[in-house]
Amino acid sequence: MYHTQEQWEFKFTRPILCKRRNAWLGTAYYFWDDEIDAIQWGHKSKRNTGFFEVYKATIESENILDTVFNEEHYNFWVKQIEKAAKQISIKTGFKASIKEINQYFKDKAKWSEITDGIMFQDLPVTDDLLVRDLWNL
Repeated sequence: MYHTQEQWEFKFTRPILCKRRNAWLGTAYYFWDDEIDAIQWGHKSKRNTGFFEVYKATIESENILDTVFNEEHYNFWVKQIEKAAKQISIKTGFKASIKEINQYFKDKAKWSEITDGIMFQDLPVTDDLLVRDLWNL
């Protein structure tokens, strides 16, 4: 797995816990399965400084919610998203946004009680996407 980190004058010996308020699943360690995605994330998220490094790590765990390669896990994940969207819709009277669903997960979900991590595929950012500007939708 690959971990993108802002470049410092020293090398990291372990991953850095992401505590950004807009982090997709809240405070967590974020890794990429493909190095190209880690590099693209560095360009996108570190554009203020422009300096980042990608670290390689071996992740060993049997307790990963794999929404990419495991259909059962994927279906569970989708049901959790649908439950969150329904709760938000009931509370607000409006269709839930991705931002609201993410916030709901940050506030309500107890992922650490059921899994060591969640593997999902973020939208890749490469020059060969079949749909132009798909990342910006």
